[in-house]
Order: sequence, then C-alpha cells, then structure tokens
Amino acid sequence: MAPVIGLSHITNPLATPYQLQNTASELDRIPGDLEVSIRFEGSRLIQAAGVLLHLPQELIAEAIIIFARFWLGPEGGSLAEYHAKDVIAASVYLVTKPSAHPVSPRRLLSVLAYLNKVRPSLDIESASKVAPEDCFLSEGSYQDGRLALIHTEAQMLRILGYQTHVSLPYAICINYLQALDVFTTTENGQALAKKAFAHLNSALFSPQLLYLTHQPPSLATAAIYLAAKNIGVKLPGEEWWEVFDVDREELGFLVVALISMEGFIAEETQKWSKTKVPLTLEDVQAWIDKEAQS
Repeated sequence: MAPVIGLSHITNPLATPYQLQNTASELDRIPGDLEVSIRFEGSRLIQAAGVLLHLPQELIAEAIIIFARFWLGPEGGSLAEYHAKDVIAASVYLVTKPSAHPVSPRRLLSVLAYLNKVRPSLDIESASKVAPEDCFLSEGSYQDGRLALIHTEAQMLRILGYQTHVSLPYAICINYLQALDVFTTTENGQALAKKAFAHLNSALFSPQLLYLTHQPPSLATAAIYLAAKNIGVKLPGEEWWEVFDVDREELGFLVVALISMEGFIAEETQKWSKTKVPLTLEDVQAWIDKEAQS
C-alpha cells in the first residue's frame, strides 16, 4: 500500500491499481469471484462477531479494513496459503488488543465457532441476542485455535509491515453535517446522519474495496450526498462537496458504488444460501475442484 507520512486522523494508506489487479490469491490461481465472496463473508463474520462481543462499530470497521488489507497485492496473503477463518480471528484480535475493548482469545474463538455453526443463514440481529458466554468451545479446539491465532497475527503484522493504523469517516461525517447546518436547518438532521452512517457501514463490504481506494473525507461526503437524496433533504449551496475537496467525478463514482451495495449483498446472499463460503485451505481447494468438474 502507498505509504502515509506520519499518522493522520483523516488519511489512510491507499491501494494502488497494481495491488488491486494482482493479488497473491489471483497469482495462485484462486478464482476472482471466489476471492470476492470470501472477503465479503469474512467481513460479515467480523461484523457479527463484533456485535456479539459488544464492540464499538469503529473497532469493527477497523478490523474489516485490516482484513481487506491483508489480501491486497502480490505481497499480501493468499487464500492458497492462509486459512481465511484464521485471518478473520486475527483481524479482530489485532485491532482490539491495544484498544479499550480487548477481547480474550477464548471469547473471540468461541464466538467465531458459534457463528460458523449458524452459517450460511447468518442473521446478525438474531446473533446479537446470544451471549458470548453461551458459545462453547472444547479445550482441544481452543488450544489449536489459539496457536493458529497467535501465528496468524504475527504473519499479518509482517505482511502489513506493521501498518495497522486506520482512519475512519464517522467523525468526519458528523463534522461535515454540522458544517452544512443540517442539525439546525432541517427537521430530518438526525435521520440524515443515521442514513449516512448506514451507507458508511455498508461500504465496508464493498467488492470495490472503497475503504482501501478512497480517503475518509470522500467516503463521508458521498454518504451524506446519497443519504440526503434518500431522505429528501436539500443541502445548502450548489456543489457543496467541493468545499470538502471532493470533485464531481469521485463523488459520482462513490455514490454509484454505494447504490450498488444492496444488489451485491443480495446476490452474494442468494449465491451462498445453501452452502457455506469456504474459509479453510481444504474447503477452498474442494470448491475449486468441484467447479472444475462441473
């Protein structure tokens, strides 16, 4: 990923076109559509695990972004070498460890084991009603999972070059809404903010990796623009997005990408409605072999 000088609250290291077009998995002949599905399923499991573990949405978003970064470029992780299920666990563990909400390996692995059992009909809302303590994991499975977690965490840090800093657009989104006087000039200010946050959350699952290709201010601007259209709120000023250094072309691309998320999620859900997305090396190879024979 392109380096960032120092740490910033509004910028991230962005993926280059070369990294996007040449992933390690692709070089190892993993089908592109399968890689997209595994990234989506991994992000979905991280979101659900975060809900069960009562983590703030910001930490969940960071874990999803770190998960996506790991598979990026020819020097990234390959689905032919790493179990996606281990990278999912390590992404959550890596992000929460230095935070105010650390998660023990046992709690994390127990929750992920439970979520694996309820796939493919994973319902995050229903899952949120289950206490992590109710998710049982045998001692043998726990020890194996703990060793894999520690090993994968170290490999992730190496591949990421210890670049685990993530800037998010949520606070920026609120600041922009305040700058636009949304909360004082319209009755729908709170609804607009809620809808914009919903778009920012759905963008975490984007097959276009929006959080890896665009900076947080641009994402916040696009989310506000689309939310205003959804709610029917007229924002002050013409081409107000230019005040936030977002040009029309970038805004248009991001808005179209956000609009397409509903269709993408529905398509992935239907595609895997009767079987689990493969998250281990063995299951990935079995899926590839099955597709080759069909």
